[in-house]
Amino acid sequence: MKIVKLSATQFDKFAETHRYRNYFQSSMYANVMIKFGYRTKYLGFVNDQNKLIGATLILYKQVFMGNKLAYAPRGILFNYEEMEKVKDLTEKLKKVLGRQNFMFLRIDPYIPITIRDSEGNIMNFNSKANAITENLKNAGFTYKGKNLYFETEKPRWEALVILQRDIREIFAKTDKRTRNKIRKAKNNGIEIIKRTAKDITTLYRFIEKKEKKPLSYYKTICESFENNVDIYYAKINTEAFLINSRRSYEKEIEYNESLAQRVQDMSQTEKDRNDYLNKKMESDKLITAYKNYLIKATELLKTNPDGIIIAGAMILKYDNAAYLFTEGANAEFEHLNPNYLIKWQAITDYNNEGLKYLNLDGIVGDFENQTEYSELNESKLGFNTTVTEYIGEFDIILNKFAYNWYMKMNKNK
Repeated sequence: MKIVKLSATQFDKFAETHRYRNYFQSSMYANVMIKFGYRTKYLGFVNDQNKLIGATLILYKQVFMGNKLAYAPRGILFNYEEMEKVKDLTEKLKKVLGRQNFMFLRIDPYIPITIRDSEGNIMNFNSKANAITENLKNAGFTYKGKNLYFETEKPRWEALVILQRDIREIFAKTDKRTRNKIRKAKNNGIEIIKRTAKDITTLYRFIEKKEKKPLSYYKTICESFENNVDIYYAKINTEAFLINSRRSYEKEIEYNESLAQRVQDMSQTEKDRNDYLNKKMESDKLITAYKNYLIKATELLKTNPDGIIIAGAMILKYDNAAYLFTEGANAEFEHLNPNYLIKWQAITDYNNEGLKYLNLDGIVGDFENQTEYSELNESKLGFNTTVTEYIGEFDIILNKFAYNWYMKMNKNK
């Protein structure tokens, strides 16, 4: 095996047919990262018959006396199942990159190891996963482990809505809470608008604190992927929001009064009266909340009679599938569940387009415990998603002397 340089066109041609293909391993993504300080290399791996059997995009930066840290996003496109080939690949990488002052390389191959249902139950598994892991470890890579949470670079767990089905079936199989949130968003007058990729500035207001990337990053994504980016916005119809807020407030007042009567009904048992009292206390809290919503809705109609955008999402299309790239909402209106309705609209649209699936992006692999990520998981798993668990991150030191010096000088950073 030998390593050769590839042009962007040669690399894309190989990547487009590889079983581990992904949009991170593409010249389109490389063009984005170049504008944000990264340098790129396209490398090909050729066998003794001069046939291209692997390829990778490598992103890198010079960080220490000309030495470089490198990352192959979503891994090298290669067959990792044969130990000798993996060892040969690794030795060639160490030799070629080491000569060019690379001191470290990280990969996170786009290799599924389990397919699970939305409750985390394993439906299918990759029988080659353990062998691939051992092959990489034996070749000199350090395995970062099976992390249930987020890894350094990309999510190890992703939630996918399988499309190409009757939309009524897809809706019926979503979680009851998710269906209720979709209905609630509609009933509160939220409407979904699909815009072109040029209209990114409004979305950025909802994601800038969470993502910590500049607006120019998202603009460059839109430019690089051209017509394969959709922007969705959730716009609240302020008149409908006011009508619904008034209806909810009046309905809760009526319910609260009926509970008060039951509490005072001495013919009820003490246990029943206590149950009704607890329900009334919860209703009291709801009345306060609904009253605040009503006040807010009245103000919104006065200041924004034509409606106001309260949430948004960017979705990227690649290889006959759609990928949720980022999403966000105005915190003041998150209780109206606008992003649930955006996801549902996207599911409907892409199902009509005949795409294979909508990838809702990263979740965590802890399906049982209540964690800081439980709300994130619910917002995606509730769509009856199929969960893909990937193999995870592997690191290799290419120049120990330079890397140890770099780590020593940056240990407090």
